[in-house]
Amino acid sequence: MKTINVDFSQALGKIKPMNAVNNGPHGISERGTTNFPDYAALEIPYARNHDASFHSAYGGEHTVDVHRIFRNFDADENDPRSYIFEPTDMYTKNTFAAGTKVFYRLGASIEHGYKFGTYPPRDYAKWARICEHIIRHYTEGWANGFAYDIEYWEIWNEPDCCNADGSNPCWQGTDEEFIDFYEVASKHLKKCFPHLKIGGPAFTAPKHGPLQLAFLRAVKERNMPFDFYSFHRYYKKPEEVARAVEVAKASLDMFGIEKPELILNEWNYIRGWLKEDWNYSLRMERGLKGASFIAGSMCIGQACDLDMLMYYDARPCGMSGLFDTETLAPRKGYYVFYQFKDLRRLGTAVKIDAQNENIYSCAAGDGKNGAIMVTHYQDLDEADAEDVCLKIEGMNAENGIRAEFYLVDEENNCKLVREELLASNVFSLHLKMKLFDTYLVKLSAI
Repeated sequence: MKTINVDFSQALGKIKPMNAVNNGPHGISERGTTNFPDYAALEIPYARNHDASFHSAYGGEHTVDVHRIFRNFDADENDPRSYIFEPTDMYTKNTFAAGTKVFYRLGASIEHGYKFGTYPPRDYAKWARICEHIIRHYTEGWANGFAYDIEYWEIWNEPDCCNADGSNPCWQGTDEEFIDFYEVASKHLKKCFPHLKIGGPAFTAPKHGPLQLAFLRAVKERNMPFDFYSFHRYYKKPEEVARAVEVAKASLDMFGIEKPELILNEWNYIRGWLKEDWNYSLRMERGLKGASFIAGSMCIGQACDLDMLMYYDARPCGMSGLFDTETLAPRKGYYVFYQFKDLRRLGTAVKIDAQNENIYSCAAGDGKNGAIMVTHYQDLDEADAEDVCLKIEGMNAENGIRAEFYLVDEENNCKLVREELLASNVFSLHLKMKLFDTYLVKLSAI
């Protein structure tokens, strides 16, 4: 039997935004369909708008990317008529209307085929001024704009990406060019907006590769703005979240960089990127295994020194475990996000002994009520069920406690499947967990 000890009397700080995502709600399409109510019900804290231009319901080819908003690089960047804001206005408005703040990626969507937007800008300073005007449009009302609270502005995406054939779908320049580009853009934007968070560069991984190390050395030596360090990690075991964070911190330590916010802003289950491994990964992401993987990653992210975890992708697409591509109906992963919402509502993480192989858990409380998320995940297709004992203390409820068990499995979508009434403040709860089961156990004072 696996034992998890939870002490609600020992607060560990806030439940962090482990339930942030890439991309916002699907707007009302020409067929009248939308996932807006379901998306809003998740109470997602942040949505990164990378790859939004791939989805017609977000505004399609004119959306978000700098070269799509500012179509003619030779135009006057000070003239509002040089910008196409309307599609991104709609997309941003819908995202905020769902209760989700935008995390704005400045740059280009990935280009696996023809390259256009991923070339280095001809004039780095002008590109920075164009971004300045995009920021002013969305935060200061420039060009009939808005006053949105968009605090995160990320410069570029995956400059280190490398396909199997050696090509880069995200940056067509050299490593040195990228570092110079980031320096010009980040310094200009930070000078214009010292109150905003300027960072990036959304590496494919925080590994100690040539570009990663050269970039971080330049951050230190050139005093480049670096309010957050963003990176990606696709993997098949949730423990990789913590390993990525430790690698990122070690590389920062190499150059004496004080830890910025660490944001893992693309992640999902990947067994492999090619052929049958890729096809298998897509199938798993959309089903129950992908849902349990999400829960395990959230739990690991909460326990380690990570500031934000942003799932790829909430956009209805092949890699979305949240919404079906055709019908927009919630997939299994949606209901794990729905469970984590309750931990975020409670607000405070509490002490939990979660050192159990294949069993991942985290817990939160508000001084009176509590909740525990626990999942049974292994990178297998079949495995025996696990007996799990939750040993609970510190609830501080004089008249007893009600325990409610909400389950995500093949038959249940965060459905209440069991209730118990407990008279003591110290008690145990027992779970028989099939592979990929995810429970949210809610505890409330009677």
